[in-house]
Amino acid sequence: MMRIGEGREEVVDRKILGIGGIILCLVGMATLLYALIPELKPDERADLVLPRNVDQAKRLGILLSKYKDEHFYTVIFGIATVYIMLQSFAIPGSIFLSILSGYLFPFPIALLLVCTCSACGAQVCYFLSHLLGRQLIMTYIPERVQKWQNEIASVDKYLFFYMVFLRVTPLLPNWFINIASPIVDVPASVFFFGTFFGVAPPSFIFIQAGTTLQMMTSTGVVWSYSAISMMVFSAFVSLLPICYQQYCRLTARKQNAKIL
Repeated sequence: MMRIGEGREEVVDRKILGIGGIILCLVGMATLLYALIPELKPDERADLVLPRNVDQAKRLGILLSKYKDEHFYTVIFGIATVYIMLQSFAIPGSIFLSILSGYLFPFPIALLLVCTCSACGAQVCYFLSHLLGRQLIMTYIPERVQKWQNEIASVDKYLFFYMVFLRVTPLLPNWFINIASPIVDVPASVFFFGTFFGVAPPSFIFIQAGTTLQMMTSTGVVWSYSAISMMVFSAFVSLLPICYQQYCRLTARKQNAKIL
């Protein structure tokens, strides 16, 4: 019969292995990217930085477009690696990578790249939170997590659409969704695909803006009336199944009340 102490040690060992495996994969991706980067001139290396403003994004876009023809897959792998790492640890900056993707690649490739990287990076954050974040999160933001857990329970059958809705709208910050989802028992598959499809509408807007990167003055110009309308429409569509579920529940309650 296994002792309680031995069971806890086994759980700790699994957590250490899981965290170690995730870190090893990320380090491996970064190491491979470093090995694949072609030889750059000194002035070009100065532009090979994570963009924090539009001017840096423009210079990086020009640099990557110069090497894209001969090193197409290296450029894609580079953007994917950095994007996943940013999403994994909730580091700001992925917006500029979405814009750069629209500048460098055809729209279908850019959209698939951004949605995949967003989902993969968020999934890494999900697993890290699952492995070591439960006690920490419940210590500092228990009320917020409990409130969200109640919302999750009310839309159990249409949890995928609810996840899409949360990604489309700014109701909850993405970092909170990533770290709280495993705590409130959102299945990993629902989380991944909900993120993949949920980030598509905002990614569509930033990728489309990337086609005019060299004429951009700020990221604020991205939000036109048509862009906002598309976001509102996407959020509305994702809510339809949930509204239908609530309507069915309300109808069933009324019928039961009449019978009683």
